[in-house]
Amino acid sequence: MNKEDYFIKQFSNSKFIGDDGAVVGKWVYSMDAFFENVHFKRDWMSLKQIAQKAMLVNISDVIAMNAKAKYALLSVAIPKEFTLKQLDELADGFNSVAKKFGIEIIGGDTISNVKLDISVTIISKVKKPILRSGSQVGDLVCYTGTLGSCKRDLQLLLKGKKVDKKSKFIKPTLQPKFFYEVSKYLNAALDISDGLFFECERLSKANNMGFEFFEPISNDIGCSGEEYELLFTFLPEHQQKIEKIAKKHKVKLNIFAKTIQGEYTCECKGHHF
Repeated sequence: MNKEDYFIKQFSNSKFIGDDGAVVGKWVYSMDAFFENVHFKRDWMSLKQIAQKAMLVNISDVIAMNAKAKYALLSVAIPKEFTLKQLDELADGFNSVAKKFGIEIIGGDTISNVKLDISVTIISKVKKPILRSGSQVGDLVCYTGTLGSCKRDLQLLLKGKKVDKKSKFIKPTLQPKFFYEVSKYLNAALDISDGLFFECERLSKANNMGFEFFEPISNDIGCSGEEYELLFTFLPEHQQKIEKIAKKHKVKLNIFAKTIQGEYTCECKGHHF
């Protein structure tokens, strides 16, 4: 049994649950946790990098819904031994990303803790949200960028080795300008946080359909989480327009499947519980 799905179903009376964020009128509300010894270890990243990633993984959800982040609330559980210099470094990470994306940090909560745990809530404005649902049979299915490096880098870190400071596992690369321009041609979208195959299962459940893969995809690619690339579907007639926009923004596209009647189940090892 998928315990995450089971738990979420306990709140199924809400029509807003089921996407990267909850669309309420012209606003989108989204929240993600970023906890020490679950999502990261402190010897893997600087405090600034930790705060930056905590913000970026939340903004990734916002972009995938075609929304623009406006405000953020921070909940930070801080180890008692942190110095003022360490607090400055942490704050600098949050502020640097907020400034880059035009976000105002408007409040939150801080508590003392034995480890560093962060939760970020983003409040975004949206005109035309793109949901996980909305795909049609015959849509092409595409993801951006290159997958697999985050799984590889995580395995290196777990072995006590170092990874390149430009690793996407350390600092996700987001593509807001590309996505906002291409969004009018898309039927469904989400970001790849738990791996391509996991996100395909989410798409399948949201649309009650399966996929016809054009070529086999290895687990090293399909099961690599923490990628924060974009996954989306669109009508074949829009392919050339989407490719033109991708070329303009220097974004790599991987059209790997089409939607068909049926269902799809991910076979990667679960990691939420």
